[in-house]
Amino acid sequence: MRFINPKTDFAFKKIFGSDQSKPILMSFLNALLYDEQPIIVDLEIIDPYLAPKIEGMKDTFVDVRARLQSGRFVIIEMQVLNVEGFEKRVLYNAAKAYSTQLMEGDVYKDLSPVVALTITDFVMFPESAEIESAFVLKERKASLEYPQSDIQLVFVELPKFTKALDQLTGIKDKWLFFLKNARDLQVVPDAMGEVAEIKQAFHFANLAGLSPKELEVYERKLMFIRDQRGAIALAEREAEERGRKQGEEKGEEKGRAKGRVEGLEEGEAIGRTKKAREIASQLLGQLDDQQIAQITGLSLSEIAALRGATN
Repeated sequence: MRFINPKTDFAFKKIFGSDQSKPILMSFLNALLYDEQPIIVDLEIIDPYLAPKIEGMKDTFVDVRARLQSGRFVIIEMQVLNVEGFEKRVLYNAAKAYSTQLMEGDVYKDLSPVVALTITDFVMFPESAEIESAFVLKERKASLEYPQSDIQLVFVELPKFTKALDQLTGIKDKWLFFLKNARDLQVVPDAMGEVAEIKQAFHFANLAGLSPKELEVYERKLMFIRDQRGAIALAEREAEERGRKQGEEKGEEKGRAKGRVEGLEEGEAIGRTKKAREIASQLLGQLDDQQIAQITGLSLSEIAALRGATN
């Protein structure tokens, strides 16, 4: 057997956000949010699209969105590429899911808590060795938690999970191993198959079970991620080379050591901006301005100018 990569948004939604995914999602959330305790006994998987209730407000997309039996909302996102402003986007999505609950006539006590669970395929907090990080509102000096900490941000950094198959000790380990390694497996390991929900997740991830249309979408997603990673790596190499050359030129006038630093910084900035514009130009016919901005780091006004220049 071959399995799709659960870290792509298409695969993640298929495994955790389909109509048949309720037991899978409950097991996954209980493992990651509640230390493998069966706190969640029921949930409703709902449309992950958060339509704005205020004219002019941005639309929001997450990978999976659910309402627990307690009324708490959980929004779940799998992020492969580390794009500029990503931390703000996570906070914005959570705040929007919280603030847009109320309609005219509703009262504040009716607001339900929101948990934003974000799984990243890159390291967000290099200063910490912990795989999971949870953030709530707290008093700065005494660390007192705000009486209504209704917004919680939970991050899981997959690169920090390094356990091998024979080192897995619980359901949480098995879910993290599944996310990180499923695409490299050819069979369902016995230790993983013992958990019915994980076994079902492997069934949804079986490449042979995809329709031709699903397979086409999945392959496009993989190609897009590879292209963007390659473009970022190339931009970094080109910027470094330009910075080195400019640094040497400036060094003749100001001293080689000082000039190298200044030239490197200037070259990196110029190179990144140029490459970002090239990438954005290629994506104009495929994505909307907001998505292009998240990938390239360009402002919406810069993207609008590029779009106007091509028309």
